[in-house]
Amino acid sequence: MVADVRPGPARSRWDRATRMGTFACAAAAAAVVVAGDLGTAPTWYLVADVAGGAAASLALLRSRRWPVATALAAVALSVPAASASVAAGIATLMAALYRRPVVALGVGAAYVAATLARFRLRPPGLAPYPVWALVAVLFGVALTGWGMLLRARRRLVLSLVEEARRAEEEQRRRAERARHTERLAIAREMHDVLAHRLSLLALHAGALEFNARADPAEVVEAATVVRSNAHQALQELRQVISVLREAPVLAEPDLPALVDEVRRAGMTVEMDDGGVRVPDLPGATARAAYRIVQEALTNARKHAPTRPVTLRLDGGPDRGLTIEVRNPVVDAPRGEGQGEGAGLAGMRERAELAGGRVERAGAEDGEFRLTVWLPWPA
Repeated sequence: MVADVRPGPARSRWDRATRMGTFACAAAAAAVVVAGDLGTAPTWYLVADVAGGAAASLALLRSRRWPVATALAAVALSVPAASASVAAGIATLMAALYRRPVVALGVGAAYVAATLARFRLRPPGLAPYPVWALVAVLFGVALTGWGMLLRARRRLVLSLVEEARRAEEEQRRRAERARHTERLAIAREMHDVLAHRLSLLALHAGALEFNARADPAEVVEAATVVRSNAHQALQELRQVISVLREAPVLAEPDLPALVDEVRRAGMTVEMDDGGVRVPDLPGATARAAYRIVQEALTNARKHAPTRPVTLRLDGGPDRGLTIEVRNPVVDAPRGEGQGEGAGLAGMRERAELAGGRVERAGAEDGEFRLTVWLPWPA
């Protein structure tokens, strides 16, 4: 609901022109009324009539700031001074335009009462008093109704403007949320890519440091793996960053290649694909499955680097895809484990974005078990 807006002083050229126009109209009408009384009314009455008409006309210059007070003053002046009647009618219209209906009706009733009193004090002639009384009532109702109608239209326009402003603000917030979501998606993708590659680099670099007297062939092999993973990390990082510029065509997820890569890094991974072929999965499910397995293997390598990992896939169209990753639990040394849970939160969010869920994630019977279900529509 749009609240009443006090009009305040006129500021635009149109406001000033309207204000001066109403003043000129009321002053001209007052002059016509006074001119009609010349030669028929006593001098003192003409002086009082001119003074009342001038005062009511001047009061219209403040009718935007104080519409009710101006209207009541003009209405009161119109009883002894007929030349103030037009100014009283304009002020009544302004009060109905800028104030609540209850106030507008009160001002309209005061205008009708003042007009009836003036007609009783000085009958206009040409028609009996009841006719003029009916004219006064109809004229007061018309002025008040017109002002209330204009006020309703004004409030409707203001409400539409406010609604448009809110819609524009909501559109801006939606765009900001979309950009935020995209930034989170890019950050999650970078985490998945870099965490996997850098953990492999750290593993091989640690092996080189630990086995400083290894055969040259072993050193060359480890250095080759380090170089290959660094190159792959750069390639995948470029692919992720390209999302900021355009929508790239992502490479087809290859789970067997991912598992082979982890095995070459020294981890023991037992994989049972259950007859599931990743290329048969829908694009969103295939990418989510690849990243979830990648993150699960990265976490296993981080927290239990010397323990075997079991990876099992099961499912089919209309049944969904179930991913299960298990590895023995290893107690982390005191002081380690900072950031623990971030990878699991990322997997949970990725599964939910793909329409799936993480069904199990935690230690059970000496093993850490992760079970994820993803949709697989037929």
